[in-house]
Amino acid sequence: MPNSLPLIVGFGGYSAAGRSSSHQAFRRMILESLPAEEQLKTIVSLACLMAQVTKEGEHYRDQDGVLLSPLDVDSRFRQQVLDGTLIRKIELFDPANIPGHKKISLTDAPEQTVQFTMLKRDLPKVPPQSWQIRDLEDGSVEVTATGSSQYLVESPYELIAKAAGQLPSGFNPSDHYNSRFHPRSLQMALIGASDAVHSMGIPWDKVAASVSPDEVGVYSSSVLSQMTEEGFGGLLQARLRGSRTTAKQVPLGLNSMPADFVNAYVLGSVGHTEAITGACASFLYVLQAAVRDIRSGRRRVAILGNAEAGVTPEISEGFANMSALGSDENLCKLDCTDTPDWRRASRPFGHNCGFTLSEATQYIVLMDDALAIELGADIHGAVPEVFINADGVKKSISAPGVGNYISFSKAVAAAINIVGEDSVKKHSFVHAHGSSTPANRTTESHLIEQVATAFDIYDWPVTAAKSYVGHSLSTASGDQLVSALGTFKYHMIPGIKTITEIAPDVAQERLRFPLQDIDVSAGKMDVAFINSKGFGGNNATAVLLSPEKVEEMLAVRYADRFNAYLTQRDITRATAAQYATRADAAQLDVIYRFGEPLIDEAGVTISAKGVHIPGFAQDVIFDLENPWQDMQQTAAVAAAQTDQLCVPD
Repeated sequence: MPNSLPLIVGFGGYSAAGRSSSHQAFRRMILESLPAEEQLKTIVSLACLMAQVTKEGEHYRDQDGVLLSPLDVDSRFRQQVLDGTLIRKIELFDPANIPGHKKISLTDAPEQTVQFTMLKRDLPKVPPQSWQIRDLEDGSVEVTATGSSQYLVESPYELIAKAAGQLPSGFNPSDHYNSRFHPRSLQMALIGASDAVHSMGIPWDKVAASVSPDEVGVYSSSVLSQMTEEGFGGLLQARLRGSRTTAKQVPLGLNSMPADFVNAYVLGSVGHTEAITGACASFLYVLQAAVRDIRSGRRRVAILGNAEAGVTPEISEGFANMSALGSDENLCKLDCTDTPDWRRASRPFGHNCGFTLSEATQYIVLMDDALAIELGADIHGAVPEVFINADGVKKSISAPGVGNYISFSKAVAAAINIVGEDSVKKHSFVHAHGSSTPANRTTESHLIEQVATAFDIYDWPVTAAKSYVGHSLSTASGDQLVSALGTFKYHMIPGIKTITEIAPDVAQERLRFPLQDIDVSAGKMDVAFINSKGFGGNNATAVLLSPEKVEEMLAVRYADRFNAYLTQRDITRATAAQYATRADAAQLDVIYRFGEPLIDEAGVTISAKGVHIPGFAQDVIFDLENPWQDMQQTAAVAAAQTDQLCVPD
C-alpha cells in the first residue's frame, strides 16, 4: 500500500532499568509514582530477572529454597532490586583495579646486567639479541640480559569514572540460552530481539507466512563493534597479552553482527538486511531505514534495533581521555564531597560534568498498517517520519553542530501536518538526547527552545532517559523510544530525578524540565519527539505517535473492518500477556535457532517470475513493472523522429 503507516507492534530489550517488553523497565524508572500493586509487580519481576528468586506457581523460592509470597519477595529484596538497577558503580569488573602493564626501560650501561631464571618452555621463540641463555638442570634457564632493555611489568590502573548503566545485577544473558562464547553484545542482541518478537503476541511463523520472504527486513548494528574478549577486544589485545587470537574474534567482532544474528538465529530470515551506524544516533538511523522501506511498500515487516556492550575498561578510558565522561573527581566537586554519588552520575540539563557509559539492547517490530489490521496486531505507537541531518563544516568532530536544528524542526513540522497543531502544542513532549555534558545542556536546550518559539509552543515537557540508564551509545535513542512508549501506556513523563535544579545556562523560557514524574493523564500525550546527537555530526529526530492517536487514524482508513480487527486484537493481547507473565518470572524463552535444519539449496527453484525457497509459505516475486517506462517511451519517440529526419527524399 502506498503511504503505509509504520506501526510499532512489538518492542523488547534490556537496559539498566530491566526488561523493555510489557514496560518493566519503564515502571522501574517511575516506581515511586506507581500504585502499590504496580510497584509490587515491578519489584517481584525484577527480583526474578536478577536471579534472587524463582517462581513456582503463585509463590517464589529464594536461593536457599525458602518459599515466599510476592509480599515476602518485596519486603526482602526491594532494596537489592533498587540498588542493583539503574546507574550504579561498575560491577562487570573492578574499576579500581584494571589489569594493565607499564613499560620500563633498564640501564643503557653495557657493563650492567640483569639476571633471572624462567622455565625453558616459556622462552620467546625469538629471544632478544641481548639475552645470554644458559640451561639449568631442572628444565629452567638462566637469562642474563645486557645493554638497554625494555620490559612490560604488571601494573593495574584505576578508571577515573566508576559509574555505569549496566544490566540488572545478577542478570546474565548467557544463562538464558546456549551462548557458545558469543560476545556480550551479541548475547544481548539475541535476547533483545527475542523479547520484541515474543511481545507481539503473534507467532513469528504466522507473520512470516503472511508476507513474501523479501518483504521482511532486519536493520541492526553496534556502533563500536564487539569489544569484549570474544570479539575485537580479544583480537586486538591477544599478542600484547601473550595469548593467541581465535577463529571467531574477527567475524563476531563486526559491527553488522547484531543484524546477522537476528536474521540467522532469531528469525531465520532470507529477507532484506541492513546494518547502519550513526554514532550515538544509530538507533534512529536503523529506524529511518525501516520506516523508509515500509512507507515505500518494499518491506511489510521490519525488526530493528541495536545492542551495545560498551562498559569495558578500554572504551571507558577512551571517552575519559576526551573529557567526555563524568569522572569521580568532578562528581565530588559538583557535590562538595569526598565521595562520588554514582547513582546520580548522569545529570542531564543540571550542573553536570560528563556522560555516563552504559550497555543496553533495544528492538522494535514495525508493520505496515494493512498487515497489522489483517493479523490483529496490537499497536503501541507509530513512526511516520525520522529525519537525519549532518552538521556541515566542523572544528571539532565531537562537538555539537547545526544539523539537529534541521532534523528537529522538520520533525515538529511533519507532526503538525499529520496530527494537527493542537496535538503538537498541547499534547506532545520531547525525549532529549540529554547526554549530561555541559555542552549538550546548552546547545540542545537552545535548539529545542528555538523550535518551540518557531511553532509557538509553551511549557513543552522535556525529559531525558539517560538520567536513569546512562548513555548506551548506538542503543541510546532506543532507550528513549521505549521510555516514550511507557509514557503513552501509563500517562507519566519521567522526571530528571538525578538533579536538584536546572543549570542556569539551560534555555527554558518555553520548556519544562521536570525534576519529578509528571502525571499527564488529564492531557494525554499524542506525540513524542525522540532526539539524538552523535559524534561526527550525526543528528536524528523521530516522530512517535501514541497508540490512541494511531487508532483514530486507522479507524478512518479501515472503517469497514475495524471492529473485526479489535476483536482479533483481543486474542493477540491475551497471547502477549501470557508471554509477559512468563518473562516476569525470568522465563525469557530466548529464540536461538542454532542447529536447526538449513535451507535445502537443491530445493530452490527460479523462474522468470520469481524464486521459490523451501520452507517459506510464499515465493519471492519479481517486480516486473518498469519505473522508468515514461523515460523509455519518450526516448523511443525521439529516436523515431530522428530516423524520419534522416530518411532521404
